[in-house]
Amino acid sequence: MNNSGTLALRVSALMAAAFVLLIACAAQESTPAAASPSGDASLRELDSQVRELRAVIEQMRAENVQSRAEMRELRQELQDTRKLLAPLTASANARPSPAESASASGDSTPAARVDSPPAGDLGSRVQRLEESTQLLGSKIDEQYQTKVETAAKYRARLSGIVLMNAFHNVGASDNFDFPNYAQPGPPATNQSSFGATVRQTEIGLEVFGPTLAGAKSSANIVFDFAGGFPSTNNGVNLGLVRMQTASLRLDWKHTSVVAGQDSLFFSPLSPTSFASLATPAFAYAGNLWGWTPQVRIEHRFDLSDQQTLTLQGGILDNLNWEPPRDQFFRFPQAGEQSGQPAYAVRSAWSRTVHDHPLSIAVAGYYGRQNWSWGRYIDAWAGMTDWQIPILRRLTLSGEFYRGRGVGGLGAAIGQPILFGDDPSNPFARIRGLDSAGGWSQLKFQLTPKLEVNGVFAEDNAFASDVRGFATDANNFGDILGRNRGALGNVVYRPRSDLLLSAEFRRLRTFPVYNSASVTNQVNLSMGILF
Repeated sequence: MNNSGTLALRVSALMAAAFVLLIACAAQESTPAAASPSGDASLRELDSQVRELRAVIEQMRAENVQSRAEMRELRQELQDTRKLLAPLTASANARPSPAESASASGDSTPAARVDSPPAGDLGSRVQRLEESTQLLGSKIDEQYQTKVETAAKYRARLSGIVLMNAFHNVGASDNFDFPNYAQPGPPATNQSSFGATVRQTEIGLEVFGPTLAGAKSSANIVFDFAGGFPSTNNGVNLGLVRMQTASLRLDWKHTSVVAGQDSLFFSPLSPTSFASLATPAFAYAGNLWGWTPQVRIEHRFDLSDQQTLTLQGGILDNLNWEPPRDQFFRFPQAGEQSGQPAYAVRSAWSRTVHDHPLSIAVAGYYGRQNWSWGRYIDAWAGMTDWQIPILRRLTLSGEFYRGRGVGGLGAAIGQPILFGDDPSNPFARIRGLDSAGGWSQLKFQLTPKLEVNGVFAEDNAFASDVRGFATDANNFGDILGRNRGALGNVVYRPRSDLLLSAEFRRLRTFPVYNSASVTNQVNLSMGILF
């Protein structure tokens, strides 16, 4: 339906609503003063209907105002485009014909006639450009009319990526399609394997809500299909839907409030990789990560026209990387049993250099854990992250952390504590595992469509905390002491919504009491963004 049809429909609806209001008012005036109880009920029902009609009319007025504003914006854009085309049209009309040019210059050679394009050709190009502009305007109108509809009157936007990964692995790992650390393979098995998956496809929905106390409200949710596998034939191709993030925002000019399940705001960066989206690249090799329920506040100070200081602070669900005890019912983890959330703060300074952000930040994290029977652990970590444009096309970025008992953030290869005795013994000694790690990436933007990335990462769980205190038998398998990784990839974007990537990744994992294992992966990715 076009804009004029929509306006006519709204005017008709307004006239109908006004007619109903007149009838309602007349009915109220004609009602006797001493009405019966049934008459009072009818009046109340009629009054309720009148209020509902008024609310509908107000909503239609607001939508009408919004539609008119959008129509004015489109008309203004079209007028601006025509103004830009006007000089070209005037130049085409004023340009002399080839015969007149030749007569004025006294040069009638064929070369002169070839070098000077006829005015008719330029005029036809301008005409085609105007037709393209009109077509673009009609496409904009069509896009507005076919936007994502919601039950509310507020705008929604659908986005995501359909991603296909084909990969070849040499060596065993914790996960076949996007490995996080290497491990010994089963005996008498081939260490070379090939596979493909689309379960790292992501779907996101963003909703833009009303303005509240001067703040723009919005919400977003992101899903993927890496939540596990159904127990059926070829179930590895039928990935289960999993919620990654779901958050709500209130954004003022310099302040934002965010509530929901979101990525770690005190560890915001990750290496560039389309081979690993379901978990960030090197998630267990120095890249702290997690999708955690949280509430945070951030404020931005403009130090100058180009420099900004951002302060962030919040509380988080105090999770410890424990699997659920039950498939349907939830029980508290060790951090949640402490009776308090985890706390985190971050401070970042940023400015723009070579059209790229230059930023340096420091952050801190603390969470208390109760492992029952009076066994408490104080988990903490200090972090820093950076983005440094070395040249216009060369950028260095990365993160580093040092902490204790923060396996719930992916540190120490996901190991928060060590058991000194049998874990089934309620009086078994425990110890928070100290660790340090980080990653660094060098990005080279060869062209606007082609980039090359190189990354090195490492997570080191301190072996001194392990030896003499814990054994593999008391900790559900090998205690991993170090996980080291490196990758190189090429990302090509022939169009803004199409990407192709090739990546080589190598993981080398060192258990404390066993020999190291190595996994190499070659991954080819193709994705369509929407």
